[in-house]
Order: sequence, then structure tokens, then C-alpha cells
Amino acid sequence: MQAKAPPQDRILDAALRVFRRHGFRRSSIELAAEEAGLTRQALYHHFASKEALFRAVLERIYAQGLAAEIAAAKAAEEAGLELADILVAEIGARMQSLLASLKDSPHTEELFSEHLAQARDLYQSYSNRFADEIATTIARVCRKRKLNLESGVSVRELARCVEMAIHGTKSAFPSMQPVDAFLKQLETMLRMLIAGAMAPSAKKSHRKTGVRK
Repeated sequence: MQAKAPPQDRILDAALRVFRRHGFRRSSIELAAEEAGLTRQALYHHFASKEALFRAVLERIYAQGLAAEIAAAKAAEEAGLELADILVAEIGARMQSLLASLKDSPHTEELFSEHLAQARDLYQSYSNRFADEIATTIARVCRKRKLNLESGVSVRELARCVEMAIHGTKSAFPSMQPVDAFLKQLETMLRMLIAGAMAPSAKKSHRKTGVRK
């Protein structure tokens, strides 16, 4: 008889609820096991420590954010939106996915702080993947729409600046709360950044081909 697959999703769902409810420092393997309906020993069979469990939760959150970003960019591009609109939708979907994972938690700032302490390499890895995805979108849209960036501005540099805009907005909203204000400020920064990066001819052409409401 073939062994059943380990209940990874159930454990990670339960662990996220525990971290969201108690924060990282006050959470424990025992609490996560109880939330998942497992014994402590059973949970230890899958994760060696609270830190390993937290890291696995973070990796899933990042993966979900990346998937949401890719899907939103595709949908916005297929709808014929302008580059700025596509990037706003793409990054907005990523941020909303990340924020939804910690929705209503009173420990959001602590969890953001701990994720850097406990999984900085994971954070850096996904930061690079997010930047790569933004660069891919910019390159693809510019190629299809025959858009040009300002002289001296590369696709990679623009993508890096977009990520810096995200981090800059986070510094003004450490817990990314209130969500609406955070996302609105981020959108304003992104639109200004994209507008400044487009060559004059691209701006004129893109305005003519914009979708009418």
C-alpha cells in the first residue's frame, strides 16, 4: 500500500494561523501542532524547528505572491493596458497577496522583522525573482508596443528602480498599513517612475494607443 503524502499544506496553513495570531516569538511547535491536529512529534517529523517551519511558511507566501504577480501582468497585458497600468496591476497583485497572508494580524511588523532575521537568503532570492519578473514584463511590453526607454535607462535598471520604489514606500508604511494608503502611495510612485523612464516618442505613441474608457 502506497504511503500517503505528508500533510504539508495542512501544517503550513495551521502554522500561518499561529504566527499571525501570536507573532513569531510567542509561537511554538506545540501551538502549530495543536492547530494542525497533530502531535508535537508528528510535526517534528516534517519540520525540525519553529524556525524551519517559519521559513517554509514564508517560502509559500513568496511563491504565491510571485504567481499572483505573473497572472496579473498577463491579464493586464491581454486587456491592452499601458505599461504603467500593467506594472501597477502586477506589483499590486503581488503586494495584495503578501498582505492577505498576514491580514488582521496584530504582529505584522514583528513578522516582517523576523522574516529578515530568519530567512534573509530566501528574501533575497525572491527579491531577485520579483525583479526578474518586472524586467521581463517591461522588456516584453516595450518590444510588442515598440516603446523605447530614455537614453541611458536599461530594462534591468528600470526594474531595479521599481523594486526600490516598493522598498521606499514600505519605509513610509513599515507594516504596509493601512493597506489602501500604502497601495495608493506605491501606485503614485510607480506611475511617476515609469513616466520619467519613457522616451518622449514612446510617451506620445503610448498615449495614442491607450485603451479608451
